[in-house]
Amino acid sequence: MIQSTCPYCGVGCGVQCSRLSRGDPSRGDASAVQIVGDPQHPANLGKLCIKGGHLADTLDPATRVLQPMLGRGTQRQACSWDQALEQMSQQLQHCIAEYGRDSIAFYVSGQLLTEDYYVVNKFVKGYLGTANIDTNSRLCMSSAVAGHHRAFGEDLVPASYTDFEQTQMVVLVGSNTAWCHPVLYQRIMQAKAERGLFVVVVDPRYTSTCEAADLHLPILPGQDVALFNGLLQYLHQHGYSDRDFVATHTQDLSLALAASAAQADLTQLAARTGITLEALQQFYQRFAQTEKVMTLFSMGVNQSSQGVDKVNSIINCHLLSGKIGKPGSAPFSMTGQPNAMGGREVGGLANMLAAHLALENPEHRQLVQNFWQSPHIASKAGLKAVDLFQAVEAKQIKFLWIMATNPVVSLPDAEQVKRALAQCEYVVVSEVCQDTDSSAYADVLLPALAWGEKEGTVTNSERRISRQRAFMAAAGAAKADWWALCQVAKRLGFQGFDFENSHQIFVEHARLSCEQNSDLNQRQQVAHFRYFNLAGLRDLSLAQYQNLAPIQWPVWQQDQQPNQVAQLFQHGQFSHADGKARFIATVAADPKHPRTDTYPLILNTGRLRDQWHSMTRTGLSANLSQHRAVAECEIHPLDALKYAVQEHGLIRLTSTWGSAIYRLKLSDGIRRGQVFVPIHWSDQFASDARIGKVVNPVVDPISGEPEFKHTPVSIQAFYSEWQAVLYLRHGYEHRAQHLIQQSVWWNKITTAHATRYELADRRPLHQLRATIKQLLQFEDESYEWLNLDDPSAQIVHIVILQQHQLMACLYIAAPELLPDRAWLAGLFKRQRLSAQHRKALLAGAAMTAQAADGPLLCSCFKVGKQRIVEAIRTQQLQDEKQVTACLKVGGNCGSCLPEIRGLIKMCQLEDTVASAATTASAQSAVV
Repeated sequence: MIQSTCPYCGVGCGVQCSRLSRGDPSRGDASAVQIVGDPQHPANLGKLCIKGGHLADTLDPATRVLQPMLGRGTQRQACSWDQALEQMSQQLQHCIAEYGRDSIAFYVSGQLLTEDYYVVNKFVKGYLGTANIDTNSRLCMSSAVAGHHRAFGEDLVPASYTDFEQTQMVVLVGSNTAWCHPVLYQRIMQAKAERGLFVVVVDPRYTSTCEAADLHLPILPGQDVALFNGLLQYLHQHGYSDRDFVATHTQDLSLALAASAAQADLTQLAARTGITLEALQQFYQRFAQTEKVMTLFSMGVNQSSQGVDKVNSIINCHLLSGKIGKPGSAPFSMTGQPNAMGGREVGGLANMLAAHLALENPEHRQLVQNFWQSPHIASKAGLKAVDLFQAVEAKQIKFLWIMATNPVVSLPDAEQVKRALAQCEYVVVSEVCQDTDSSAYADVLLPALAWGEKEGTVTNSERRISRQRAFMAAAGAAKADWWALCQVAKRLGFQGFDFENSHQIFVEHARLSCEQNSDLNQRQQVAHFRYFNLAGLRDLSLAQYQNLAPIQWPVWQQDQQPNQVAQLFQHGQFSHADGKARFIATVAADPKHPRTDTYPLILNTGRLRDQWHSMTRTGLSANLSQHRAVAECEIHPLDALKYAVQEHGLIRLTSTWGSAIYRLKLSDGIRRGQVFVPIHWSDQFASDARIGKVVNPVVDPISGEPEFKHTPVSIQAFYSEWQAVLYLRHGYEHRAQHLIQQSVWWNKITTAHATRYELADRRPLHQLRATIKQLLQFEDESYEWLNLDDPSAQIVHIVILQQHQLMACLYIAAPELLPDRAWLAGLFKRQRLSAQHRKALLAGAAMTAQAADGPLLCSCFKVGKQRIVEAIRTQQLQDEKQVTACLKVGGNCGSCLPEIRGLIKMCQLEDTVASAATTASAQSAVV
């Protein structure tokens, strides 16, 4: 059994990985690996969410890059590592000589381990001498970094997960925590059940996180600064300031109060934020009168053209009320990626240096250069993510190396990214998956180690460093990213890259962290005090590194216990030179792109419960692909009427920057005038659902983080002659590629034994009938075809069997007449279909109503929505514990519990309405 950490969100859950004897994981046999939560890891105490619980599903090597490749597109050929590295080194030398050091750029990722991150930043900033290295973490938490720097003097998350269990009130701002950080959310919910803490959710949408909230504030997009400026004014005006703390440990309160004065009037503030006056007053009073408050903020705050001000407006309220540096009280930035924090430690952003040192500070630059003994040190901030790809398109960047990220999907104005990569002189991509939207543009494609194969550390959102350990052999010729970087560095003649393993890199990283640094007791004796300090880990032996237990920084002493440091600032000491925190003047401004007559709706984007980033990993799992199987656009039912679009129909979503196509989903949880689209779909899983194409490229002027939560868009019906569902047994997908690729819209979904496609097209159905045999290439006489064709009803059913086993099926009909997907998928696991099954397949409907379980809700126990609703109604279940006892749902990872709470409320509301209607009818009859 190997202890490691989950590669998904910033919670940083510990896992235990065991290789079983009955299979071979290197051949993609998931049964060969068992992954469970680590009960000893402080982040999760044995719990895992649905994604972590199905990590074994994602280890299939079939999608992997197995050896270096040279050339683009059809010209791409396999080569040796020596060939690839030599060509890359020559190209780097050419670019430096011909165009200068700033013609080179790197775009890296919070998926990298800290050791990889450290080496690439050392190489680029200290040896190539440019700061043109940025990370996809720019897209999710760079506003928090800048806000922390302004307020605290250093990028610091001051609290720990245990503080959520000690607090009295939790404020979740811009975070669907139930779906995006489920394990931490379950810890909060357990504390609520045990101690009754008060939970507030600030979110334009009514999400799963809101189901158990005591107060939901449905704020209008972009108005967070106004909301917290109003709270600052309320605290000040009603005497809830911690005057001693403010006087002793802070500066510049008067500036923050002056900037927020416009939000002192609650009536005007209610109109501006879209929150009722009563709800505003309840929130402000609760925050003011509660001793211990934790404010967790995430992408809804950071991903904004005012993201940094949003962060500081939250921190201002904690500083004024003294709710910081105490158990159960702090502002808390929740990161999206497993090692976003580790990237910040090593200076992963273009405007940072390693070890929390400042790139713009010449003394800091000299300190780092002396430590590295490097020939060149970057002297100015590099290009941030959006600017970097604009510079690539402008041909200012000639050499671009992308590591562990998929910018064609994840960046805003994504078609611009495509154009940039298409014409870039030289692109290197280090990847795990051979086919991604971005790897298509690589001149050199390098096989990187995947999770389960690589060794190193990650740091989660509570500053906890954990080991990620290998339990599988490398796939093909895959190598660690740090190794590839060191090989190129040595070919360029650079010293300082003779690392033999990740342990040596970590020790150097730890030593740099404490260079000219000290603990709090000696901070006055050093010029460059930083809380980020790993002095206690600087002399780790290889064996100690291999056995390193999860530990929070700062680690000032060698004998520091793993949970010894939890809350920073408990002594009122901040990282500014004078030791004081800063209030920051934040001005409430409206988003830069308002709605117009042409683009009357506001697009919001975000994550789904069971998917991760661009689905290169989670999209391989049948267990994770059923909850929200198709790329959907959510809209309020009244807006659907207004814009003449129908549920389950196709729509085109358009902005100034691009358009994409989605299936429509009606939702009462979204406000009128807004739409929501998930971020996950790429060109590998859908014909036209990359939402990055639609998102505007406006960024925060300080952090450079894009505005993913506020893009003006229009919506219109996307015409199709027909829609269809197609299933193809695994290994037979190629037999229908002509049908799929010729369709105007398709979505691809992984199921246990077959691949499912949702299709739509504009060709008249009679044309398709004439060519269906050619489009479905099952022409061998060993295949048996069953057909049902009703031209008047525009229905076609085709079932293809071989030796009584289902090989493929195609159903063309109106969306509401298409068969139940879970029922169809289940038939592919049968070794022999009965006559009754054949009749049901041809009819496109299960013979018993019980077979239709509805959309999958609980992925752990494979229970659908309709079955849960039926149990709630027939057995009169009143809470989620009763539902779990009845059906097991929610009894494993707990990810579905928020939605189960929502179904209970829905059933109770429907019963109340039905009872009222019955009473009214009876009274009317009496009259």
